[in-house]
Amino acid sequence: MRFTTIVRNDEHSRQVSKHLIQECQNRGWIYDSDNPEMILSIGGDGTLLRGIHQYLPVLDQISFVGIHTGTLGFFTDYTHEEIHSFLEDIVANIPCYEEMPLLQMETSLQKETCYALNEIRIESFSKTLSFDVYIDGEFFEHCTGSGICISTQAGSTAINRALQGAVIDDGLRVLQLCEIMAISHKNHHSLRNPYIMRSDREVKIQGQSLAMARACYDHLETSLQDVEWVKIKTSKKRVRFAHYREYSYLKRLKNLY
Repeated sequence: MRFTTIVRNDEHSRQVSKHLIQECQNRGWIYDSDNPEMILSIGGDGTLLRGIHQYLPVLDQISFVGIHTGTLGFFTDYTHEEIHSFLEDIVANIPCYEEMPLLQMETSLQKETCYALNEIRIESFSKTLSFDVYIDGEFFEHCTGSGICISTQAGSTAINRALQGAVIDDGLRVLQLCEIMAISHKNHHSLRNPYIMRSDREVKIQGQSLAMARACYDHLETSLQDVEWVKIKTSKKRVRFAHYREYSYLKRLKNLY
């Protein structure tokens, strides 16, 4: 197995990475940072997201395993205290693979396509946004407030959860729409509740106030200046996780809170 690591920027994680590289090589794995088949993410969920975006062009050729040394490890299968178990598992077990689709965002400017594993947010906390939401080309609602969040099943436990969105069970491929600090009075009406929809839906957000907003996708962001509309949908790009042992989704949730 050709592998490399992506590491959280702290001394402990760097030491764990150094140890893992040596031990994996002792077990016949080949360290290859130029053409890896496996990425060992050593840190937390932020480290893993950074790795996914770093390897976007070759996601179909690699898989990820998370080793938790950070503050939040929802996507990780092992903690730094379980490294010995991980090293035993890669020798004794054949991994099963889980694929998670990304979101993709396109804009009226067509500069580039942005991708996210967790969510894409259109938001502004300095100016009130006012925009129309279309789903599959059909008008859905007019929103006034700080913005909107579109999340995947994987991202339902992230910022979506902080917005009082629903946590979606593992294996369900859906999108979820949550408004961010929506204004609601007699002149402004919207659904306000989280809306869970099929994963093949396309969400279009349109309005002049988008020029005052930013698009936040996972840990990244970009300006929407001069943008008239944004389209968000499920991408054909997928992240592949290699699981060398069973790890209950419910246990992940319990560890989260």
